[in-house]
Amino acid sequence: GITRRAGLGDDAAKMSLAFDEFGRPFLIVKEQGSKSRIRGIDAQKANIQAAKAVARTLRSSLGPKGMDKILQSGDGDITITNDGATILQEMEVEHQIGKLLVELSRSQDYEIGDGTTGVVVLAGSLLEQAEVLLDRGIHPLRIAEGFEMASKVAVAELERISETFEFSATDAEPLIRTCMTTLSSKIVNRCKREMAEICVKAVMAVADFERRDVNLDLIKVEGKVGGKLEDTVLVNGIVLDKDISHPQMAKVIKDAKIAILTCPFEPPKPKTKHKIDIDTAEKYEELRQQEEKYFKDMVQQCKDSGATLIICQWGFDDEANHLLMHEKLPAIRWVGGVELELLAIATGGRIVPRFQELTPEKLGSAGSVKEVSFGTTKDRMVVIEDCAASKAVTVFVRGGNKMMIEETKRSLHDAICVARNLVRSNKIVYGGGSAELACGIAVEEAADNIPGVEQYAMRAFAEALDAVPTALAENSGLAPIETVAMVKSQQLKEKNPYLGVDCKETGTNDMKEQGVFETLIGKQQQMLLATQVVKLILKIDDVITSGKYD
Repeated sequence: GITRRAGLGDDAAKMSLAFDEFGRPFLIVKEQGSKSRIRGIDAQKANIQAAKAVARTLRSSLGPKGMDKILQSGDGDITITNDGATILQEMEVEHQIGKLLVELSRSQDYEIGDGTTGVVVLAGSLLEQAEVLLDRGIHPLRIAEGFEMASKVAVAELERISETFEFSATDAEPLIRTCMTTLSSKIVNRCKREMAEICVKAVMAVADFERRDVNLDLIKVEGKVGGKLEDTVLVNGIVLDKDISHPQMAKVIKDAKIAILTCPFEPPKPKTKHKIDIDTAEKYEELRQQEEKYFKDMVQQCKDSGATLIICQWGFDDEANHLLMHEKLPAIRWVGGVELELLAIATGGRIVPRFQELTPEKLGSAGSVKEVSFGTTKDRMVVIEDCAASKAVTVFVRGGNKMMIEETKRSLHDAICVARNLVRSNKIVYGGGSAELACGIAVEEAADNIPGVEQYAMRAFAEALDAVPTALAENSGLAPIETVAMVKSQQLKEKNPYLGVDCKETGTNDMKEQGVFETLIGKQQQMLLATQVVKLILKIDDVITSGKYD
């Protein structure tokens, strides 16, 4: 029950003072004043502006001559990257529509793994074209419908110009060429051949050809600072960033039988709060013997099961460590949960929660386990190779500094995803903007048969598709408009959909000769996702930002 009110002079418009039933004063603040609202065509214009700004940032990082971005997060971490999805996530875009584009590149990253920059550039240029149409007074929904029709035509055209190419586990050359295309726009492009081979080998090792699927969890990408990029290797097994717990234990174990434990090597601690009163030396001695017996039993149980290597999720007591060394049982401690699971999958072992349950059939097996040390530092890692059950592999990246390794990991992730997509659907289109130009031509032809306003939108879509080759030409230092016009007219003349922008200045525009490939599903996904986001943005005609407290 508000009993009395008092006015507050000039601020009374915004707030009023009231008293509750106990006579305590409180302010009632009116919110409505600070709401901002943009409506109608202005809203679309503002949204398009925002989206264009985001797309423009990414435009310069497209293609083999694209530039990298350096991003500093709030707490001073620095990321140097060329990967569209990473750039947008680290940029912390404030604007609502900008956020949509971040989501767009992220979904391309989840689904396909590659082409995250291209999809944003495409969406940005579609919106740029839409802006021109809006100025002509065409209704946004009609534009959206026209774009939708055009994207269907484009996807069908991609399907038509795509080529199926055969590869087998033995002949993986086509896969390597495609991965090289992905890596050529990244920082690792000076040794992209080696990197591509590593990625393809990794994917081939874990691919399931009957189901046409690749479980990416089995491919781990680890990095260690030091060495040079060329030292990157593919380990046919698992690399643990741990060392063997006692310096005098064996460093190399052949045909290891591995016990995977999730129980600590420690004397049992009572769960409840107890105090043990020890008043004589004998009692103390007794307790010590008890503990020692406990340890001996533990180690014996491990020994009896036939294990030759113990991998434990928790720590060891020093005493346990000592005993294990005496029994010549090497052990690795503090191995994380994810790595334990991978180990269990790879070696065919079971994860054992209690010592009592250790039996010989629960052990995993591996061909060799060895501890490798790097450089002059104490950096050691354990490499577990030739695992019994499955084909877990680890790509082990070396590089001059942390940024380099992080960026290489991201690039390799892209390439691994591309190889996986090819295992899933082995159709390719050619890169260098050739596919986009071919789709643009097809869309323009289709537009002539469409009555009504939509044909304008379809032509605009065709124009927008030119943005990718234009950006490629621009980043390569060629004259963008001339280059694209030339390639386009050549495509029309020769009816050859493989002509694209010659970024590397090899002297030929034929991407088939240059060996620049992209996955078909990646390109189709780009077109569909970009169109959907643009439709979504065009449909918005009212932006209401509720008041912020100052």
